[in-house]
Amino acid sequence: MMRSMYSAVSGLRVHQTKMDVIGNNIANINTVGYKRQSVTFQEVFSEVIRGASAPQGGRGGTNPQQIGLGVSVGSINTIHTKGAAQRTDNPEDLMIDGEGFFVVSADPNLENRYYTRAGNFTLDRDGNLVTADGYKVLGYRIDENGDLTSEVVPIQVMRSETVAPTATSRIEFRG
Repeated sequence: MMRSMYSAVSGLRVHQTKMDVIGNNIANINTVGYKRQSVTFQEVFSEVIRGASAPQGGRGGTNPQQIGLGVSVGSINTIHTKGAAQRTDNPEDLMIDGEGFFVVSADPNLENRYYTRAGNFTLDRDGNLVTADGYKVLGYRIDENGDLTSEVVPIQVMRSETVAPTATSRIEFRG
């Protein structure tokens, strides 16, 4: 009797965890860059109450009997699928199409780096592209020839600077 009660209680507990995750998904439906989560269950170790027997006297043997001891949360997984694109009319808002993250840092030495897919950025008074929390968005420095270097720096956008447009000279079709 107690085993069945424990099994039922463990089922209720993991179901409550699943409901909490679903509630969190619903609460964050309008959060920029939020990735939904899902719960997987796993069974708790089973107890063997009768072992298997070998064939005897021309008759087949018997399989072991096991009793499950309930369930537990196996994992809570974050689903990293692409969200829907939305027009915001903010020229600093960006979206990653495919895999990857924006790298951001609030550290003046840029050593503590964090990753986000939320692209709701603005410019600070120095022209740095920043998150809503003030973290600077980082990117690779470009040298005077227009080539990427290995140095990671805050992305700066100077509205007063302009670049002359050039005609497209190459198109690549995929698909």
